[in-house]
Amino acid sequence: MKNETSRGKALKEEILSLVAEYYKSEHIKPDHKPGDPIPYGGRVYDEKELQNLVSSSLDFWLTTGPWSDKFEAEFCQYFGVKYCSLVNSGSSANLLAFMALTSHKLGEKKILPGDEVITVAAGFPTTVTPIIQYGAIPVFVDVTIPTYNIDVAQLEAALSPKTKALMIAHTLGNPFDIKAVKDFCSKHSLWLIEDNCDALGSRYFMDDKWGYTGTFGDIATSSFYPPHHMTMGEGGAVYTNDPELHRIVNSMRDWGRDCWCPSGHDNTCGCRFTQQFGELPLGYDHKYVYSHFGYNLKVTDMQAAIGCAQLEKLPGFIEARKKNWQYLKENLKDLDKYLILPEATENSSPSWFGFMMTVKKDAPFTRDQLVRHLEENKIQTRMLFAGNLTKHPCFDEMRDSGKGFRIVGELKNTDLIMNNSFWVGVYPGMNVKKLDILLSLILETAE
Repeated sequence: MKNETSRGKALKEEILSLVAEYYKSEHIKPDHKPGDPIPYGGRVYDEKELQNLVSSSLDFWLTTGPWSDKFEAEFCQYFGVKYCSLVNSGSSANLLAFMALTSHKLGEKKILPGDEVITVAAGFPTTVTPIIQYGAIPVFVDVTIPTYNIDVAQLEAALSPKTKALMIAHTLGNPFDIKAVKDFCSKHSLWLIEDNCDALGSRYFMDDKWGYTGTFGDIATSSFYPPHHMTMGEGGAVYTNDPELHRIVNSMRDWGRDCWCPSGHDNTCGCRFTQQFGELPLGYDHKYVYSHFGYNLKVTDMQAAIGCAQLEKLPGFIEARKKNWQYLKENLKDLDKYLILPEATENSSPSWFGFMMTVKKDAPFTRDQLVRHLEENKIQTRMLFAGNLTKHPCFDEMRDSGKGFRIVGELKNTDLIMNNSFWVGVYPGMNVKKLDILLSLILETAE
C-alpha cells in the first residue's frame, strides 16, 4: 500500500509467508466433536485476513488510510452504490445515517426535534436510539409473522403532519416490503433509512430488476461485527447515492469539519486560507472549520484490511447462509403444527442472518423450554433482539410520562415475538453435522 524499498518488499513477503504458516498451525479448527458448542455466529476466515492485517500493521497507517479507500471503492462496486463511508461500528453507522438527515444543509427537509420517525419495536435498539437521543419521536408499528418485518398496512395510520422519515431494518436478512415502503415514502415525501446491518447481500425484485437491500432508500447502514455477514471485528458503513448526504456523513464522522481533505492531505480545494465561514475571521484555516456537531467515528486501516479480504469471500458467505437456512426449513416442516417457520418476503432473495421460530400457543412445550434444552446442550440461541423495545428499562421514564414515543394500534405480533420467538444461526461456520445436532434437539423437545 506504500512505496517500499526492495529490501522492505522482500522482508514483507517473508513475513506474510510466515503468517500463512502460522494460520495453518494455530487457526485451523479441528472437526466438530459431539458436545462441542455450536455458536449462532462467528468469524469465518483464512490466512488472507491475517496477511492483510499484518501487512497493514507494517505500513503503520493507524487511522483511516489506503486500505479504507480500497474497501470503500470495492464495496461501492459490489453493491452498485456511489458512495460508502467506513465507520467504527454498525451502531455508529445508524447514528450517522440518522444525524445526516438533521443537517441544516438539507433546508426544510431536515429532521427537527419533535418530528416523527416511523419504525418498529421488534428489532435491535440502535435502529431507534439515534431518533430518541436527537429528540425526535419514534412511532412504533407492529410487524407481520412469519416475515417478521414492518406491517406496511399500518403505515398510513402511523402518518402524522410531523412524520419526516422511516428508519427500519430488514429483519434477520429478510427484506421488508420495499415496494410498499418506497411508495409510501414517495407519496408523502419522507426519508427512508435502511438498516441493512443484518441483511448484507439480500436482494429484492422491483421495477423489473433485482437490487441489493441498502440501495433502495436514501441512505443505508451495515455492520461488520463478527457474527454479521462479513467482519472487520468492529466496523460498519454508511452508503448512499446522494452526494450531499455523503458529504454530510463524512463531515459528522470526521469531527463535524467542513473540510473534505482526505486524512493526511492538506488544501485539496486550493483555498484553505481564503474563505469566510460563519463569524470566523476571513481566511481561517479550513481544516478547523466545523459545519456540524460531529464525532470521530472513523475505522482503522487495519480493520479495513481485514474487510477487503472478507469482501472477496462475501458471495460464498451469502450462499452458505441461504443453504443452511433452507436445510433447517426443509427438515423442520413436519413441526409446523407446533412452530411457525419463517418465510421470505415476496419478491425477495434473502441473505439470511438467522433462522427464526415462533412456538405456537397450543404447542406441548414453550419457547423457554425449547431454548433451555438447546442451551443446555451448548447450542446458542438468540431472541429477536429487544423483542418489544418499549417494554425495556430504557423506556421506563418515557412510559411513565407518556411522552417521547408513540405506538400505533397494538403491538400484538411484537409481543408474541417477545414471548414465543427465538432464532438460531445459519452462518457459514455451520455445516450439516452441526445442523443435524440442532435439529435432533428440537425434535426431542417436540416428542
